[in-house]
Amino acid sequence: MPTPKVVVPEPISLRNHPDFSEKWLEDQIVENPSLLKLGEVEVRGRQRVQPRAGRLDLLLEDTESRKRYEVELQLGKTDESHIIRTIEYWDIERKRYPQYEHCAVVVAEDITSRFLNVLGLFNGIIPLIAIQLQALRIGDGVALVFTKVLDELELGLEETEGPEKTSHNRADWEARVPKPILHIVDSIFEAVKALDASYDLNYKKYFIGLARSGIANNFVHFRPKQKFVKFTFKLDQSEELDKQIDASGIELIGYDKKWREYTLRLTPTDYPPHKDLLANIVKLAYEQNTRE
Repeated sequence: MPTPKVVVPEPISLRNHPDFSEKWLEDQIVENPSLLKLGEVEVRGRQRVQPRAGRLDLLLEDTESRKRYEVELQLGKTDESHIIRTIEYWDIERKRYPQYEHCAVVVAEDITSRFLNVLGLFNGIIPLIAIQLQALRIGDGVALVFTKVLDELELGLEETEGPEKTSHNRADWEARVPKPILHIVDSIFEAVKALDASYDLNYKKYFIGLARSGIANNFVHFRPKQKFVKFTFKLDQSEELDKQIDASGIELIGYDKKWREYTLRLTPTDYPPHKDLLANIVKLAYEQNTRE
């Protein structure tokens, strides 16, 4: 067996390279948000318009804690305007959506010690993460390495240790739960596709959500188990819908007032007789959460 060839990566500057741009970098992160090493996050928005300001590059959300990250990208060295924009957009988003926890994220190819010291002064007052990006040419490809040079200062919280798989797909879920359980997910998703064919199932570690053009919009999502599915949909609570669910015999796990979410427990025998009710629920959730 021949000795494997050692490939020496060549550092490159994205800012000074004609083939790369900030939009290209943004596309790579949208395609694989785990690159930033912020945990199990999904894209909630890109180039998000800020009132009387500019556009936030990326808005990410943790799929479990629902914590939001306001991310600003910059090729080359970070500077005063980059830092100010990041903090400004973080402040706008936290005031507009106070029900979420928010964290500002600065990403740049070069974060000098001067600006790192300035960011360190903010940290603890403003939840802030600084990530330095390095691009490496390896053969015909480019590797992007994101390194936290300043982590958020949070008292009383610990980071999860140990490696975790960051991408998940249909095959992962097929290996975890029985086919009749995934059939419930597929059947309800057909109702989503009937309303908007551009949606896809978005397979995550802990749940299966929805994405449209790579952007998550989980107005419904699923948590498949061995014998049932937790079906969650975002909808204002109504007495009429409560009565319909109660009359159907489907188990209502509960309603979360903070997040405006119903959660039902569906077994393989629940879907066929209640197909129309569930399709109507999907329609109501779609209409209420896709108005913007």
